[in-house]
Amino acid sequence: MLYASDRSFPPPSDVPAQTTRRSAPQTYLTHAARSKDFHGFVNPPIYRGSTVLFETMDDAGGAGLAAPQVHVPLRLFVFRVPAGRNSGDALDLPMANSAVINPEIEAVDEEMRHGWEGCLSLPGLRGLVPRRWRIRYRGVDSAGAPVGGAVSGFHAQVVQHEVDHLDGILYPMRISDFRFFGFTEELGRYATAGRQP
Repeated sequence: MLYASDRSFPPPSDVPAQTTRRSAPQTYLTHAARSKDFHGFVNPPIYRGSTVLFETMDDAGGAGLAAPQVHVPLRLFVFRVPAGRNSGDALDLPMANSAVINPEIEAVDEEMRHGWEGCLSLPGLRGLVPRRWRIRYRGVDSAGAPVGGAVSGFHAQVVQHEVDHLDGILYPMRISDFRFFGFTEELGRYATAGRQP
């Protein structure tokens, strides 16, 4: 739980204190998070909260983590684009840990591509998810500075995945062909055998 004593991070009344992000009740993962007005100043509880999100994301080896995944119903997520995960597209560059508060996204064009996704809240599963290839996003970081821009590839995929969390959408809800959804281990066996799921 993030800073239960801070009013910006109210403790959920229906979640036991020992509940972890991996066992988050579906109600937290399938409801839209609320926006927070920062009035242009640094908000210490939000800054500390984003630090905890970074630590949790790093510990789990993830590429992104949204506040609702740790029982905080705010429009805040953290992410990174590791070198080697980017597509090589001019708008898909590696990026260090970044926080985005109150994000807004829009499609740059109509191009959609499928990419494999997993989620720290749904451990052990993967699916092939259609996403916009190029998007533009904007928000503020934990210090209140504007962040965002036009991005593509893996960078766009991660941002869309995390914004979905803020809107109460889990990636399996976006899957169009469930032959390409399953346990990571089983999907790996199919790939090793040279078969499609």
